[in-house]
Amino acid sequence: MIDATHDPALTSWVDVPDGHDFPVQNLPLGIFSGGDAPRGGMAIGERIVDLAALSAAGLIDVAPALVAGPTLNALLADTAARRRLRVQVSALLADPAHRTAVEPHLVAAGDVTLHLPAAIGDYTDFYVGIHHATAIGRLFRPDQPLLPNYKYVPIGYHGRASTVRPSGMPVVRPAGQRKAPADAEPTVGPSRRLDYELEMGVWIGAGNDLGRPIPIAAAADHIAGLSLLNDWSARDLQAWEYVPLGPFLAKSFLTTVSSWIVTAEALAPFRIAQAPRPDGDPQPLPYLLDAADQAAGAFAIRLTVDLTTAAMRAASTAPVRLATSAARHMYWTAAQMVTHHASNGCALNPGDLLGTGTLSGPDLGSCGSLIELSAGGTNPVALPNGETRTFLDDGDEVTLRGTAHAPGFVGIGFGECRGLVVAML
Repeated sequence: MIDATHDPALTSWVDVPDGHDFPVQNLPLGIFSGGDAPRGGMAIGERIVDLAALSAAGLIDVAPALVAGPTLNALLADTAARRRLRVQVSALLADPAHRTAVEPHLVAAGDVTLHLPAAIGDYTDFYVGIHHATAIGRLFRPDQPLLPNYKYVPIGYHGRASTVRPSGMPVVRPAGQRKAPADAEPTVGPSRRLDYELEMGVWIGAGNDLGRPIPIAAAADHIAGLSLLNDWSARDLQAWEYVPLGPFLAKSFLTTVSSWIVTAEALAPFRIAQAPRPDGDPQPLPYLLDAADQAAGAFAIRLTVDLTTAAMRAASTAPVRLATSAARHMYWTAAQMVTHHASNGCALNPGDLLGTGTLSGPDLGSCGSLIELSAGGTNPVALPNGETRTFLDDGDEVTLRGTAHAPGFVGIGFGECRGLVVAML
């Protein structure tokens, strides 16, 4: 899968600042509009390539319907066309001979609105970050942090697709029933324990027919790409409602994703071996075990969480880094998530979104949620300006970022996944 588009010596006639998330080696996919109809684009530096315009001008031979918008579902489904498009656009942006023809079809990223890249039919959130699962389990079950099924089954639940939104949409504080341990009865009101979750999103490309599972050896071919994902969580609502069926209103009010899909093709140089399981852990059951996936099914992606409060912004204070973690902390690979999801015959469709669950690391500086960082709210987090947080206040803004790096290749990024908490309307 490594080809000329990944060449570290490749440059573009489009100006790309050093260290930018979107060098010519990346070319993530998205949907944008600028006073006109939403359509497909590829990001390079601070510019967006208008794919619909390139198609209309005959500069690419991908079918116009795949890039015309308002969604990219059809392009995600057509793996061959997606790969061909990446190669063609890379060549157009790298060769100065094409500048005159292509430059009129570039738009400034700051002048447009970014939309969800696909119409999401279904959204499923997994729980494959083992350090987060262990930390949360330790808060509620000190004697048995991980339940017996965790190391056999990629745990997940079906989320709410209608409330997935792109980066930058406000996070309206949810209301619901909550009952603290000392309360005699539940009350209804705004969540007092609003939290973020540092996750990756997995976008489904080609789907499968109902009743036909996806073999683990073929699962990677069904993944179109990755994004950042923040599964905002109302911990007080969650603690009261999740027994016996699991998350409901505590998770369904908003999920934020970064606006660009970093394609599976762009991520090829950053695939790494899945971390070996600790001694004593069971091996995955045969339907989840594939040698190629174990050898290259994980990703070398660094993840960060930054916070700014209203007081920090008023004082022009820089964001505070709350966590630095990595995608390698997934106990199950993205391919194993896909295979398990379809193992009962469930039909996955192009544009479906899977969340990984919170990808915390093993230490305090890599906690991907405030419930971990504040030890369930018992240990307030001290901020540099003297403020403290156990959970999020109105006016807090959380920004997730991710960058992929590998020796001998140009690093690429995911853009930002950002949300500002506002009081309930």
